[in-house]
Amino acid sequence: MKHCKDCEPAQESHAVAYISVVLGMIDQPFFDFMEMIFKSTAEAISRRVSIPFFKTMVYLHLGHWSDAPDIKDTWRTKCFWEEANRRGIKMREFHLGPIRDIFMAEYKNKIITFDGLPRPGLDESESLKWMDDKGIMKDKFLIEGLPVARGGTAWNKSKALKIFNSISKPVITKPNLGSRSRHTLIHINTPEELIFGFKKAKKLSPIVVVEEELNGYLFRGTLVDKKLIAVIKRDQPKVIGDGVRTVKDLLDEENKRPERSGPIFHQIAIDHEADIELTRQNVTMASILEKGREIFFSQKTSRGCGGTTTDVTNITHPENKEMLEHVGRFLSDPLIGVDFIMEDITKSWREEQHSGIIECNSLPFIDLHHYPLFGKPVNVAGALWDLVMPESKTK
Repeated sequence: MKHCKDCEPAQESHAVAYISVVLGMIDQPFFDFMEMIFKSTAEAISRRVSIPFFKTMVYLHLGHWSDAPDIKDTWRTKCFWEEANRRGIKMREFHLGPIRDIFMAEYKNKIITFDGLPRPGLDESESLKWMDDKGIMKDKFLIEGLPVARGGTAWNKSKALKIFNSISKPVITKPNLGSRSRHTLIHINTPEELIFGFKKAKKLSPIVVVEEELNGYLFRGTLVDKKLIAVIKRDQPKVIGDGVRTVKDLLDEENKRPERSGPIFHQIAIDHEADIELTRQNVTMASILEKGREIFFSQKTSRGCGGTTTDVTNITHPENKEMLEHVGRFLSDPLIGVDFIMEDITKSWREEQHSGIIECNSLPFIDLHHYPLFGKPVNVAGALWDLVMPESKTK
C-alpha cells in the first residue's frame, strides 16, 4: 500500500475504504430486512454463532488465538486488555489471516465476544447504524437542538460548491465516514480550495461533508451507559511563544520532552505540511513569537503527528457535561465518543457562537483518556468493563 500523507498517522487503503462505504450503503437495507424477519439484530446472530466459528477455524488451522496484545494492536486494545488482566478477566484475540480486533472475554461462567470494544447484551441501539455517519448525525442533531456546524453532504462538485456558497467561511471538507481526520482539509476560503478538499475527501468516501469551520479547540468526550466518563483536549502540534525565543528554539525545546520519544507521543516534524502551516500563520522558523501566541505545525491533532492531549474532565463546565449526556440519551447507546470544538471548556457552549459537535464514534479510542500527556488518566476501560461484566467490578 502506497504511503499517503493525508492518511497519517494510520495508513488505510483508499480502495478498501471506499468500497467498504459503498458496500455498507448497499447491504444495510438487507440487514434491516433480516432483522425484521428474524426479530434479532445482526449483532445478536453473530454472537450466537461466533464461538463455534472460531473453534472450527482454529481446528482447521485457518485461524489462531493470541493471549496477549502484540505490536499491531492499537493502544485502545492494549488499555482495555490491561484492565481485563487486572480484574482477572481472560481476554483473547482471534486472528484469521489479516483479520484481527475480534475478541473473546471470559470471567467465571460468563463469555462474551466482540469486535473492537464490547457492548452489553445482544441488542443493538438503533443509533448504532448511523451515529458514525457525519451527514445523518448532523441532520438528526440539528432537529434535536444539539449544536452542530452549518453545512451538508455532497456527492458531486456542483453540490459541494452550492453548500460552500451558502455558509460562512472558512469551511472544512472531510469524508462522510472515516476517522482520525484522514483526508480532511480545513481553512478553506475559495472555490478552488473547496474543490481540492472535495477531491481529497472523495478518495475515501463517495459522500463528502462540507461544513463551516468551528472556532476553538478539539475535545473528545466519552460516554459509557449514557454517562460522561472523561473529556480530553486534543491539540495540534504546536509551540507557545514567550517573547524571546524563535519558533525553531521553541520547537527544539518541545521535542526534547521525554514523553515524545514514543511509543505514544512523537516529536513534531518539519515537513512540507508544516511549511504550509507556518506560511499561513505568517511566521518562519526564525520568527520570535510574542508571549502566549500559539503556532501550529499541522492541521491534524494525532499523537503520531506530534499532537498532544490534556485531560480536562474536572474543569468541564456543567452545561457542557449536560450537552454531552444529552447526546448519550438521544443516541441511547452504551458506548459513544463525541468530538466537539469550542474555545473554552470551562464556559458553557451556549456562550460561544461557533462551537459544536463535529462527529460521533461508535468505537472510540478510549486510550486517549488512559494516556494523556498532561493531566491525570481516567479509567474508561474500567467503566466499560463495569457495564459489560459487572461481576468483575473491583471494590
